[in-house]
Amino acid sequence: MLVSPEALKASDMPPVAASPVVQALWHTAHGEWDAAHVLVQDDKSAEAAWVHAHLHRVEGDLRNAAYWYNRAGKPVNDASLNAEWASLVQALA
Repeated sequence: MLVSPEALKASDMPPVAASPVVQALWHTAHGEWDAAHVLVQDDKSAEAAWVHAHLHRVEGDLRNAAYWYNRAGKPVNDASLNAEWASLVQALA
């Protein structure tokens, strides 16, 4: 499933055929942090850990974010939150 960041932000509902990780990105774009967190918190995949790291950056918990970046095998991201979110969508959707 290829979804652009713009299309994901513009959609009224999370894409039901998408993976939980992509659904979490939709919830993140729509200000639904808790719903996004529920979708990734128990997922052991590197992709979920990457989104999980982003979510903790969104809430300002940089120490927890660093832990999840490590779990994802990714460097800590210091780009803007919007830029990181768009790169996550491009990589995972």
